[in-house]
Amino acid sequence: QGELVESGGGLVRAGDSLTLSCAASGGALSTSAMAWFRQAPGKERGLVGGITRIGSFTFYADSVKGRFTIQRDDEQKAIHLLMNSLKPEDKALYSCAARTGVQMTPPKSFSYWGQGTQVTVSS
Repeated sequence: QGELVESGGGLVRAGDSLTLSCAASGGALSTSAMAWFRQAPGKERGLVGGITRIGSFTFYADSVKGRFTIQRDDEQKAIHLLMNSLKPEDKALYSCAARTGVQMTPPKSFSYWGQGTQVTVSS
């Protein structure tokens, strides 16, 4: 079995920065790609971005490109989501996921999921 545990969510103001972390263990460590998804109330879960284990290739959704950065931390067996210039529309439950294969969609292709961490951005 594997596990993903997110941390770092909270309440911030528009324009602030926040970093989320996702620690992996067990089977989740041997996956090929990890990604961040988010879901706002009443909306479908959507991809924020992802990173591959080999090469650390990254992909970002257009809505966060240039503001968010995903980094791997192999020593801590984690990935981090660095979020800058946060907007009220970034408010959502952010979940970390991992999968074999390197495609970042669809969400159902990811085998491991964390419980999520809430990010709230006030205007």
